[in-house]
Amino acid sequence: MSHTEAAPGSSLSAHRRDRELAEAADGRVADVLVVGLGATGAGAALDAAARGLDVVAVDAHDLAFGTSRWSSKLIHGGLRYLASAQFDVAHESAVERGVLMTRTAPHLVAAQPFVLPLTPLVSRAQAALAWAGFRAGDVLRVAARTPRQVLPAPRRLPATEARHLAPSVRAAGLRGGLLSWDGRVADDARLVTALARTAAARGARVLTRVRALELTGTGARIRDELTGEEGEIRARAVINAAGVWAGALGEGIRIRPSRGTHLVLRSERLGALPAGLHIPIPGETNRFVLVLPQGDGRVYVGLTDEPVDGGVPDVPEVPESDIGFLLDVLGSVLDAPVAREEVVGAFAGLRPLLDASPGAGDPARTSDISRRHAVLTSPDGVTTVVGGKLTTYRRMAQDAVDAAAEARGLRAAPSPTAALPLIGAAAPERLRALPAPRRLVHRYGTEAMAVHALTAEDPGLAEPVLPGHPVTRAELLWAIRHEGALDESDLLDRRTRIGLVPRDRAEALPVARRMLDGARTVRP
Repeated sequence: MSHTEAAPGSSLSAHRRDRELAEAADGRVADVLVVGLGATGAGAALDAAARGLDVVAVDAHDLAFGTSRWSSKLIHGGLRYLASAQFDVAHESAVERGVLMTRTAPHLVAAQPFVLPLTPLVSRAQAALAWAGFRAGDVLRVAARTPRQVLPAPRRLPATEARHLAPSVRAAGLRGGLLSWDGRVADDARLVTALARTAAARGARVLTRVRALELTGTGARIRDELTGEEGEIRARAVINAAGVWAGALGEGIRIRPSRGTHLVLRSERLGALPAGLHIPIPGETNRFVLVLPQGDGRVYVGLTDEPVDGGVPDVPEVPESDIGFLLDVLGSVLDAPVAREEVVGAFAGLRPLLDASPGAGDPARTSDISRRHAVLTSPDGVTTVVGGKLTTYRRMAQDAVDAAAEARGLRAAPSPTAALPLIGAAAPERLRALPAPRRLVHRYGTEAMAVHALTAEDPGLAEPVLPGHPVTRAELLWAIRHEGALDESDLLDRRTRIGLVPRDRAEALPVARRMLDGARTVRP
């Protein structure tokens, strides 16, 4: 591959979408149809295509439109599941974290340090329990065979070092801190984009704006959301990976959504943050509010775990009660509490938790529902995968393809995805040697060179999309040419995260429109 080109066969574009949608709906029978292009659906499309199966994958909206773009961006090692004795979930999380960090996506997933400040609100018993948890998390790392150089050891911090790593924390009464490490993805939506493009490079037809209206074991009735035309995609096996919407397409699937809310602050509000923060939630033994510096002039603060009743919206709203809760917990450790007007954005994701025990015995809280994933096959042969979390998307995808292949009698090789690098992946030493801006390397990996090369084609592409934000116009053009971005929302809300701050989104919108208009005059 040339340094100025995308990986062969991986480019998603409006033209490719139209051509492959026509092919998929022309009566031929694919091996596998995947519905939903979040992390699990895109992962299933890649898993099936990597086994040599003919794959079509559709989404009613866009790549990472649902829950997959609303995470904390953390690739958890499973520590929280130890406290609830979900040892298998904890081990699976640690293994999958190691896979991402060492083999499949080291350009996107790296180690993130966290400080738990030992303020007067944290008793010595609570501190001892947290320390025991961090040590147990390191045992998980060993069991998952993740090297020490990838994830450093936890350690205790004196007050002076805790203040250095968490300068906005109140100094009065601070008796030190606990330093721990976990995995963190540069951008969850970019991980999904990498999965989809890697699947496309393996021959999968990845089709956004294609809504599945009805599923059967032999295909789906679909509608092109751009034209309104309806049709049918036929397949030998069907995988429902629609996340919180899976119940609307799958017989007998009962989802109990849980809302996880994050706040968005400007970085200057909390000052330099060399590490994230764990802030214990009062009255809880194993729950924390997280402060997550993003490196783009923003900081996320999250997250909640609240049950959601009623219909599932396309984009969940953030209630003021969630914002107040997060600000209260954050304010418990800061020199100066964050005011409501300093919250420049907020977002919420709905976790697609499987409610496996309807009626009596339902957990009172969604935080009590297991994060195990489930793969279920309906009487008519549709395989549905639900539950789980971002970290374990690959294992969920593998299990779904295994189940679909068995249920429908498909001949499929074993899954190779635990060792299959995603688009842009390379060894850390190779990534460090790339003569491209570090920020691009952390988001595009080896393709950072090709993104950066666009600025030689047109120096104006080096300009930021809006003042004070690092995203350049070259990144928007790359997203249009190679990442399947079809409109302004794709560009601002998913390929980049400019849209998380409404004021920034409004300012960037004219630039995004001009980039799309210019690209439409030239077909790649």
